[in-house]
Amino acid sequence: MYELIQAGEQSYYVQCPAKIGIYKKTETEVYLIDSGSDKDAGRRVRKILDQQGWHLKGILNTHSHADHIGGNHYLQQQYGCKIFAEGIEAAFTRHPILEPAFLYGGCPLKGLRHKFLMAAESETVSFSDPEFPREVEVIPLPGHSFDMVGFRLPDGTVFLADSLSSEATLEKYGISFLYDVEAHLNTLEKVSALEARMFVPSHAEASEEIRPLAELNRKKVLETGAYIRELCGEPKTFEEILQKVFQDYGMQMTYQQYALIGSTVRSYLAWLEARGGAEAVIEENRMLWKKTV
Repeated sequence: MYELIQAGEQSYYVQCPAKIGIYKKTETEVYLIDSGSDKDAGRRVRKILDQQGWHLKGILNTHSHADHIGGNHYLQQQYGCKIFAEGIEAAFTRHPILEPAFLYGGCPLKGLRHKFLMAAESETVSFSDPEFPREVEVIPLPGHSFDMVGFRLPDGTVFLADSLSSEATLEKYGISFLYDVEAHLNTLEKVSALEARMFVPSHAEASEEIRPLAELNRKKVLETGAYIRELCGEPKTFEEILQKVFQDYGMQMTYQQYALIGSTVRSYLAWLEARGGAEAVIEENRMLWKKTV
């Protein structure tokens, strides 16, 4: 774990739970792509940089989930570097309380206020900032998160963030976290059409060919959508649907899983409603979801 692997002439990644990319701009200056899950990840990355004789110029954040920005605060303190983020992702990075609040749908309970959902806050600047490396292409990849992006480096390596999951992850976990199902499907279509010398997803193996994995992810999303639609064959409340999801997939509910899976199920229900596959009705002061004909 935390092994440095070269992906291209100017690109590397640190093998860890959420891969940390490295763009080697010059012999001594590098940019990170994400920063790991916490302060300890930041320390490990700094050790790698020191061993290579590299100085950190900045951090390019793909999105604001804690396992991708958890090292920001520590590294920014150590190097005084800029952290580049855009849109809603930038707001969540500056104000981490927004993540558990968004997932919970209100002021988050204590059980959601921990480093796995709420990274230490860090200051950000836009991708339009003069110090952003202009030779790096920003690739919009929304769906998993609001304004998630990937990055194409000059050597042809493309970092894909959380736009897709590995086959093992898809088999192990019933439902992967998504914010916007339709946007995610569009992103998978875009990823399938990308050309690159090397693809580096955050939670799957680096590969020269990404289309088969993108297609596998697309099929999984459609299967999950069809499954949730069938749960609405008889009108159910959201809580009843969520309970059935946990039962059917053999999952044990915790506060964190309630928030993550619950948010994802709501997103699928909204997607089904937009497509005409399900509808929400109010009966006896309850919102019920039911499958449409």
